[in-house]
This record gives sequence, C-alpha cells and structure tokens, in this order.
Amino acid sequence: MNNATDPAAQVVPVVSAEDVPANRRRGGDIRTVLSPATVGAQSGFLGTVTLAAGEAVTEHWHPYSEEFLFCVRGEVTVRLDGMDCRLGTNQGVFIPIGVRHRVTNRGGEPAFLVFQLSPLAPAPHLGHVDTEPLPPAGAP
Repeated sequence: MNNATDPAAQVVPVVSAEDVPANRRRGGDIRTVLSPATVGAQSGFLGTVTLAAGEAVTEHWHPYSEEFLFCVRGEVTVRLDGMDCRLGTNQGVFIPIGVRHRVTNRGGEPAFLVFQLSPLAPAPHLGHVDTEPLPPAGAP
C-alpha cells in the first residue's frame, strides 16, 4: 500500500494536558489539549478543566459552537441560562450554541472535566462571550 494513503503510516500527534499551558483567565485550570494550534484540528477542540473545591469557571457563552462537558471526577453545578444542573462522576451535559453557562465545584474534592467544542468560531477571539466579571488575576 502507498504510504501516502496508508493511515497507519501517517504521524498521529499525541498531546498531554501537561504539554499545554493552563488558562486561568475565567477561573479553574483550563487546558486546550487538542486544537488547531496543537494538532491542526479544523472542526473543533477538546480540553480539560480542573476545579478546586469552591472554584468556578465564570459565565460565558459560545456564539458559534456547541459544547459537550463530561465530569470525569467530582461533582459540579452547571448553570445553563440561569437553571442549575448537577453533574457527578461519569455524567455529561450538552450545551447548545448561545446558552450562557457557568461551572462551579460545590463538592469538597477537586473536580476534573473534559470538554469539546465544535464547530470552530471564525477566529479564536470570537469563540467566547463573557457575561460576568472575570476573577482577579491570581485568584483561586
């Protein structure tokens, strides 16, 4: 088989969450692991969120993307357009385009979540609209 058409012969990029910088601007430890910047993705991106007890990702919405949010460990409250939804370990929620959302760890242990957004916004700076004040720099 020709290597140009053999999927096994192509390089498959593997990226670890530790390989990418943490984004703490909206709260928590957010890491965009698989994205246009890290693997050349063209249709969406995937990442992780780690929230300490009491920590939150501030409210925002996505004008171009749907979001899939899956709780791997812990318990969080996801506020969707003002309505609270509790997510526990091994539970997920679908967040449609345009729905305001905020994620808060109300448990006593760290929470670890995986998110995926698609399709991509036309430009990265158009992907999020913040709807509440961002936490001060350095805030937990």
